[in-house]
Amino acid sequence: MTIRKILVRTPVWLLLLSMSVLLLFPIVVALLGSFKTNLELTTGATLFPAEWQFKNYVQAWNQADFSAFTFNSMFVAVFVTVGTLLVASMAAYAVDRVAFKGKKLFILLQSFTLFISIGAVVLRPQFDLMVSIGLQKSLWGVIIILISAHATAFFMVVGFFRGIPRELDEAALIDGCNFYSIFWRIILPLLRPALAVVALFTFRGAWNEYILPLVFSLTRPDLQTLPVGLASLRYGAGAAVENQLMLAGACISILPLLLVYIFANRSFMQVTAGSVKG
Repeated sequence: MTIRKILVRTPVWLLLLSMSVLLLFPIVVALLGSFKTNLELTTGATLFPAEWQFKNYVQAWNQADFSAFTFNSMFVAVFVTVGTLLVASMAAYAVDRVAFKGKKLFILLQSFTLFISIGAVVLRPQFDLMVSIGLQKSLWGVIIILISAHATAFFMVVGFFRGIPRELDEAALIDGCNFYSIFWRIILPLLRPALAVVALFTFRGAWNEYILPLVFSLTRPDLQTLPVGLASLRYGAGAAVENQLMLAGACISILPLLLVYIFANRSFMQVTAGSVKG
């Protein structure tokens, strides 16, 4: 490597290194803080704990009933991910391959949900809708609402459809496939890397969702998910703040996301490499 290349690449590496430090520093602080006592964490005198409090994880697991909350979060995240992949991929297939009336209007409405964020304003009508179909005290209401917010996944899949040549559809039609079998037997296998990336982001969003599970579990504490259950760790006996338990619980809740990322990492890197090459 020549001196000129070193001089050119050094600022880039310094920038990447500084960004990595800024991104990882809060995670490291939270991880180290989960092993501290509440007093030590509140004073913030040192970065590393004076004495490693491994019992914080045991206490957080038992106090917050993590087994039940983890099951609820996994139930919601898995069904939201599967439902979103099916709905987004089928919608993208119809939009990309079929010319129908109202196609531009459908795409426009989907784009509105991306750029217009109305947040908690829609909570009341969404809840009223679930009440009308009897799902106001069920996690299925949360799942249906989260699946309906699939615009991001839709546009991501539509972008990958452009890389699949239409000649494959024509060849499949000649071989006797119909419109639906082309999707299931030809298109869907080719979308695996893209669907893995969409699944990663969808699973993360469903796993971290807080407002909807909170609203739907107000009268059913047994339906609380991990983000909602973690809030109960903040105050212990006598309403004393116990931040160390919250940090321990947060570190536990991150583990499933790390596992999902590990399994989807290869597909994520394939899609990223392909986009850079193109």
